Order: sequence, then C-alpha cells, then structure tokens
Amino acid sequence: RRAHLEEDAGKLFHREDRSLVDLNRAGVPLLEIVTERDIQSADEAFAFLTQLRTLVRYLGISTGDMEKGAMRCEPNISLPPVGSATLGTRIEIKNLNSLRAVRAGLAYEIERQENVLAAGGKVQPMTMGWDEKRSVTFCQRSKETAADYRYFPEPDLPPLIIAQEWVETVRSQLPELPELKKTRFMASYGLSTYDADVLVADKKVADFYE
Repeated sequence: RRAHLEEDAGKLFHREDRSLVDLNRAGVPLLEIVTERDIQSADEAFAFLTQLRTLVRYLGISTGDMEKGAMRCEPNISLPPVGSATLGTRIEIKNLNSLRAVRAGLAYEIERQENVLAAGGKVQPMTMGWDEKRSVTFCQRSKETAADYRYFPEPDLPPLIIAQEWVETVRSQLPELPELKKTRFMASYGLSTYDADVLVADKKVADFYE
C-alpha cells in the first residue's frame, strides 16, 4: 500500500519492575512497508516475510537479520464479528523479531480474537506485545488514534517528484531477483521446485551453485 521513512526511536528492555533504555540505534533511518489487508493467515504472513527478506538480501540493501534488528514485523490483526463480513477492531503486535515469532504470535492472536468474538464479546483496541517464553500476546497499552500522534505537515520537505526515466534507469540496474532466478534454474538446469527454492533462498549459495 505504501512505504515511508521513519527513524529508530531506540529500544526498551523490560526487566521485572524496571525498564532499561537502549539508544544505540536511535536516529537510524527505517523503511516501513505497509501491505494491503490481503494476508489471510499466519502461514501466509510467514511466507510473505520469507520472500521479502530474500528480496532485500538480493538487492543488497539489508542483511534481513530479524534477530539483530535489521528487520522487524508489526502485524495488524482484524477479524469480522460473528455474522458480519466487515472487519472489526484492529490489534497490532509490536516488534516481532523472528519469522517464528511472527507465525506463532499471529496464530495465537487470531485464536484469541476468535474466542472473544465466539463468546459474544468485543475485541478491545490495544497494542500487544509477544511473550516468547509463554507463547502468548499481552497488552502493552491501549491503542492510540490518529489524533493522538499529532500529525502535521513537515514545512521543510517539499514534494519529491521522481521522473519515470530515472525509475526505469534504476530498474535496468537491478540484479536478477529471486523469483526470476528460481524460474531460470528450473528451466535451465532441470531442477525441482524444492531444489530451486533451497538454492535461491541464499544468493551466495545460488551464485556458488551456478
């Protein structure tokens, strides 16, 4: 849906009755990618992020190492109330730092919301965290509205107009991306889908194989 730049605000470590602040990454630029609401399950989210991580590695723009903070996922989950086709309250899980945590956290939160709705309850708007040890989501804070963020136009940033010619120049300089490489490996070397997937998942391995 869109991509926008943010800055890393630092990190909090919660330890029993106190919180520690880590500002080592504060100010580092972050690219946030927002998808449309078309991911239907924890497994789909896992597959999407796996592909995205492979893509940024092929482009050389990030290591994609979630455990080291080079990539994060903050999924939003919204289920339709019983008897309705319209999605209900949206819940966000903050700062998931592994593909496994994304799949487990989504699966748990989907089931939690299903149980609330099945019992006739209402899902309350809030921001959730993920407890890796207990494998449960927990409330971090009530969800802010857009007004709470106090958005305002940045007066020092004029509109950025990007010429289509420049876009095409950049496109022509892109390396062979994973899906194209996979298709070519299968066609050129007679590889199965599984073997091609394994080789293409790591660009260095794919280059070595070739």
